[in-house]
Amino acid sequence: MRIRFIICFLSFLFGSIGASGQELNARVQLLAPTVPNVNKRNLELLQTTIRDFLNNNKWTTETYLQQERIECNFVITITAWDGGSGYKAEAQIQSSRPVYGTAYNSTLLNLNDKDFDFNYNDGQPIDYSDQNFITNLSSLLAYYAYTIVGLDKDSFARMGGTQSYIKAQNTLNIAQTAGNSGWRAVDGLRNRYWLNENLLNKSFERLRIFIYDYHSGGLDHFQENGVDAAKRLLAALPDLKQMDKQKLGSIFPNMYFASKAEEVANIFATADPQSRIKAYNLLVDIDPANINKYESLRKQ
Repeated sequence: MRIRFIICFLSFLFGSIGASGQELNARVQLLAPTVPNVNKRNLELLQTTIRDFLNNNKWTTETYLQQERIECNFVITITAWDGGSGYKAEAQIQSSRPVYGTAYNSTLLNLNDKDFDFNYNDGQPIDYSDQNFITNLSSLLAYYAYTIVGLDKDSFARMGGTQSYIKAQNTLNIAQTAGNSGWRAVDGLRNRYWLNENLLNKSFERLRIFIYDYHSGGLDHFQENGVDAAKRLLAALPDLKQMDKQKLGSIFPNMYFASKAEEVANIFATADPQSRIKAYNLLVDIDPANINKYESLRKQ
């Protein structure tokens, strides 16, 4: 059973925790270190507006308790300004989920969007519609909100994030009509289009299932029995070997393994020598790009 539902039941039973509907607990930084003449006060106001948009909108039909809200960070760096409403920017976007029984949060999303350009007039609200394109900024934020929720759901239930990815796809399809970069296949191999395509592509279902097995089947049990948790994770790894190796360089597996490699190595470091070597051999075959982070397993 998903941890969220257990907490919800206990909270209701004892009446100790109030409910809050929204899903995200986003922290937002808006920076412009190399852009002259930008009004810092206006940036601060926009930063607050973006944060409120992410945190105050409903991205699912579920009710989330305050402590269940998904931790995420948006660091938006403005790289150019036209002196009016036009901003060129890139964004570092990260989300995580708690590990049961610990104070540790495990990363689910960590990527850099280099096409986070938008137009914004000082003081205007950020409005979003799932039927029509309003602004690139609201589409960008909604797309990543849905993606963050989807990855969180995938970690608590097998293929649990599909509906959120479909909502992100709808946002993407509508945004394509406005012609901004990053929404179309032709805009590059590592953009919003391809991330969403990967998340909904059957070729990557094994990786999505692994996200559930890794977090709910393994990591959430690590505190109570680290050896058993490591065994569960080791048993889940061979399924990833069945993925098409030509697909391993795609944005979804590349992003996921890059954010997880060090954590995975630390988990298997607690295993017995035979399991460590087995894990090492599987990991370097599945994720050769991060082989240096797995070397400690072989050397112990």
